[in-house]
Amino acid sequence: MPQFAPALYLSIAVAALPLGAASAAEGGATRADAEAMVKKGVAYIKSAGDAKAYGEITAKSPQFILHDLYLVVYKLDGSVVAHGANPKMVGKNLIDLKDIDGKAFVKERVDLARSKGTFWQEYKFTNPENKKIEPKVMYCEKLAETVVCGGIYL
Repeated sequence: MPQFAPALYLSIAVAALPLGAASAAEGGATRADAEAMVKKGVAYIKSAGDAKAYGEITAKSPQFILHDLYLVVYKLDGSVVAHGANPKMVGKNLIDLKDIDGKAFVKERVDLARSKGTFWQEYKFTNPENKKIEPKVMYCEKLAETVVCGGIYL
């Protein structure tokens, strides 16, 4: 992967995030909201099947969007199979994507999915409302050979 590619992916991902997002402290989604959304997503994937569920998550179905909270689903190799903020990410392998501090958060995410199954992960990401890089926490649950995640800004 070229040196500029992770920054490009981050820029593309941020550009497609919904506007008007607020941090949890400002009335945006909370940790409890993230856990509930991920659990709802996991249950839906199990009941509706991968193709239908991934399509609805990526199509920004209202049941999978709350304030700045959306779902993303990765295969354990880092490939995106559903993305509730940016459909252009589906099919891309983001295993080498790093945050501003150089943290390979997608690699860490899939490693944690393999080792823990259910976890919270911290990293930094651009808040779409104020365009500032802020701390973000992502709640994730492993489901078969995928990891289903939803995150909030702190």
